[in-house]
Amino acid sequence: MTPTLHPRLLNGRGGDPAVYMEAMHAPGAVLFDCGDIAALSAGHLLKVELLCISHTHMDHWADLDRLLRLLVGREKLLRLVGPPGLAAHLHHRMASYVWNLVDRIPAELVLEVTEVAPSGPCPRARLRLKTGFALESLPAVEPEPDGTLLRLGALGLRAGLLEHGIPVAGFALAESVHLNVWRSRLEERGLPTGPWLAALKSAIAAGLPDETELATPAGPRRLSALRDLVQITPGQRLAYLTDFADTPANRAVAQSLAAGADIAFIEAPFMAEDAAAATDRRHLTTAAAGQIARAAGVRRLEPFHMSPRYADRAEAWLAEAMAAFGC
Repeated sequence: MTPTLHPRLLNGRGGDPAVYMEAMHAPGAVLFDCGDIAALSAGHLLKVELLCISHTHMDHWADLDRLLRLLVGREKLLRLVGPPGLAAHLHHRMASYVWNLVDRIPAELVLEVTEVAPSGPCPRARLRLKTGFALESLPAVEPEPDGTLLRLGALGLRAGLLEHGIPVAGFALAESVHLNVWRSRLEERGLPTGPWLAALKSAIAAGLPDETELATPAGPRRLSALRDLVQITPGQRLAYLTDFADTPANRAVAQSLAAGADIAFIEAPFMAEDAAAATDRRHLTTAAAGQIARAAGVRRLEPFHMSPRYADRAEAWLAEAMAAFGC
């Protein structure tokens, strides 16, 4: 299966937590945390349509201004999802600037915030450039039966709350389905690859009826005659889990979000020998991160948020996490 989701850990395993994720054939990108996003070009930042903030400790969202600086003056909707209180924190962040000249900017920048709730509807708010980013309430959103809180094209975002002395949001991003084109079948019919295949996959993903006509290099064809060119498999899944204590309740939430993930980014600040420090600071050890990933049936574990104390022992730190994972 050709991967569709392409995540990138921006600052290595020991830098500020941040994962940039692009999806094949999708115009937008998803960013998980933004403590340091200097590694991203302006072009990459302009693609961000969804920003998932685990919590507002400085190392997780200090570089928000780098993103917003590029967006002011452009017509843009940026969605943000995070823990309770995120909308107020964002409002105060924007209030630290003076916006008396916004009437001269024709393009509108809109920030829509969804706060993860422990249960029931999730509060939402909007902040707009034209109002100086005043805080406006929006109707709360009820998660879908499968827990999906927000959709971005073919991607669905689920979220849950973890405990770190404060509420922290954990995230799971998944394709609805994964669609692969059989190149061998294209060759058998003398059909070339090209943009028309994206339209074919979109029609199948949308559940359009068989009689739907689609343009192909060989002329119009009914969808029923083209379905066998595409293989449908379960969509890819990605989890992002950071900054939470090793408690039974947290493990249950983390394992639920990471269940069956193709890739799981899970924090592991401390090695097992420093378990007392991990408990005191409400973080995971390498062993805990590996155990959570193994219990969740994760295919690939990417531990991160390594404490600087292990800078000269990074290989041993990683090996410990992978041993607990079962690799």
